[in-house]
Amino acid sequence: MIPVPANMRVWIATGHTDMRRGMIGLALQVQEGLKRDPHAGDLYVFRGKRGDLIKVLWHDGIGLSLYAKRLDRGRFVWPAANGGPVAITPGQLGYLLEAIDWRNPQHTWRPTSAG
Repeated sequence: MIPVPANMRVWIATGHTDMRRGMIGLALQVQEGLKRDPHAGDLYVFRGKRGDLIKVLWHDGIGLSLYAKRLDRGRFVWPAANGGPVAITPGQLGYLLEAIDWRNPQHTWRPTSAG
């Protein structure tokens, strides 16, 4: 888990992102597509088209970091594409990373009983 302070700003890049992009490509997307500074210390979350992979871009004051998480089952809940970033709280990011609907905390996938 990313150690996210309570006062951290978290931005979701709506729509689908090309997950072949790395740290520099995503930073460029933040700068040109979202019109924000990727080095300001905020977290930026991107999701691929299939919905099972997200990448998080974060500048911690020392350097730029890129985190990735892929789900074995289920999909990450994502807002509808409206052209601009969506701000969420660090708590909602925790739900998002656990594949729980951050708008209404419920698991998006539940295992069936082994019986």
